[in-house]
Amino acid sequence: MALTVVIAYDVSADNRRARLAALLQQYGDKIQFSVFLCRIAEEELEALLERGRSLVDLHTDSIYVLRQCADCWEGVVSIGQARPPEPTLYWAVW
Repeated sequence: MALTVVIAYDVSADNRRARLAALLQQYGDKIQFSVFLCRIAEEELEALLERGRSLVDLHTDSIYVLRQCADCWEGVVSIGQARPPEPTLYWAVW
């Protein structure tokens, strides 16, 4: 079952920040500077966090992972240009 998580980060070095952003881009959508919204399976989240941990300096950088339940996510308020990305649907032909 897919989880909805908000991942925010504060990474001091440009190269580490770029690598972390590229990693997160593989799993979700950038909704603000340094903030991603990911719909991801539990196993994928664990793998993502392990890879993210290896990219940052644990003494100077921060990554926040905020799990969102379906009911909580329904209550999200966006103002102005803020819009949560729509899920991308794919067709599979066998």
